[in-house]
Amino acid sequence: MAYKFANVRTELPGPKAKALLEKRKRYVARGVSNGIPTFIDHAQGALVTDVDGNIYIDFAGAIGTLNVGHCHPNVTLALHDQVDNYIHPGFNVMMYEPYIALAERLAKLAPGGHDKQVLFLNSGAEAVENAVKIARKYTKRQGIVVFSRGFHGRTLMTMTMTSKVRPYKFEFGPFAPEVYKAPYPYSFRRPAGMSEEAYDDFILDEFKNFLAGDVAPESIAAVVMEPVQGEGGFVVASKKFVQGVAKLCSQHGILFVADEIQTGFGRTGKYFAMEHFDVIPDMITVSKSMGAGVPISGVIGRTEIMDAASPGELGGTYAGSPLGCRAALAVLDIIEKERLNDRATAIGGKVMPRFSELAEKYSCIGDVRGLGAMCAMEFVKDKTSKEPAKELVSQIVSEANKRGLLTLSAGLYSNVVRVLMPLVITDEELDEGLTILEEAIEAAVSAALAQ
Repeated sequence: MAYKFANVRTELPGPKAKALLEKRKRYVARGVSNGIPTFIDHAQGALVTDVDGNIYIDFAGAIGTLNVGHCHPNVTLALHDQVDNYIHPGFNVMMYEPYIALAERLAKLAPGGHDKQVLFLNSGAEAVENAVKIARKYTKRQGIVVFSRGFHGRTLMTMTMTSKVRPYKFEFGPFAPEVYKAPYPYSFRRPAGMSEEAYDDFILDEFKNFLAGDVAPESIAAVVMEPVQGEGGFVVASKKFVQGVAKLCSQHGILFVADEIQTGFGRTGKYFAMEHFDVIPDMITVSKSMGAGVPISGVIGRTEIMDAASPGELGGTYAGSPLGCRAALAVLDIIEKERLNDRATAIGGKVMPRFSELAEKYSCIGDVRGLGAMCAMEFVKDKTSKEPAKELVSQIVSEANKRGLLTLSAGLYSNVVRVLMPLVITDEELDEGLTILEEAIEAAVSAALAQ
């Protein structure tokens, strides 16, 4: 079928990509995973062109990194301007204004009217690690509580905090001590016959039991929570659960840390997803779409908490680089001027009904869920057993690639198709991408039935 935007005119990989793949196999570590077997040449907005001239609609967004799209002109202009002045003096050596300007804006944007301070780093995992350091320094406690199916990074501490064993943790131990995993709600897999309201009460009771049976509250420095689990399968926590956990943290002097690395900067229709839950975190970790593809991350927190660390105890050589700060400042301007929070809500308003229609059509789609433009479908072998259909999802992603759509799997069992299209995607591009995704599902299902 001919599409208006997507255009895959070679086999995958194409001739140029094949040559590069041979070099990749020879010189790049096998442990670095890749999705589609090709290489980018250029990109703009929500469209990506590979080295063989094939054009793709991007529903992956570098795993949620490109809410403002590829090469937004305002971002590239800011980067060019910065490169012409200075690239990196090192904030620990000589400070620079973009760091201060970005810290001020994020402190004012983050939920809560209290005084806040900001620390900048390089990656999401580094932001989480530093939130842990700060929490331990401030509370003089050691314990860190995370949740089942959570993903927080690949460093030693954040790998420990992450739930998925393969590919993130297998044979990489021993892990960091004093990290505990609590239950997180998963409405699709709640016990049969239990209402959502009863399930919320049950999971909150389980969290209370966890504090009684697994780790004493007075030894916990922080609870770190994704308001919508990313790698975990776009599982959305209920407002009651998030507020209940935050209340328990407050009662026990535990810091509540929101991991907004994938959910932040407009993805859910708000600057921060926690705004949907009416919860004000003590600290927020941010990265991914913050820099539109330029590495930068941060921790935003209450001033009295952030001030607990002494000079020299936080930071790093490239932490909060001028290029990252300038890119992030441009991103904030774009989100505001182009009303991307509203756009995310509108995108979700288009995607979720299409996903629901597909769920009616295909019995292998067990659940449709999301918040704003953070949407997903969970695939199962049947709706009674809800057994994960990992192989089917792998085939769907492959079929989508062949037709010119970049998309991603997720979930503990890799049986979820998630979409993270740039929020600047046009309605026409969005509709075509959804059509390609439906065709990919049809092809994968037909192939599975033929076996």
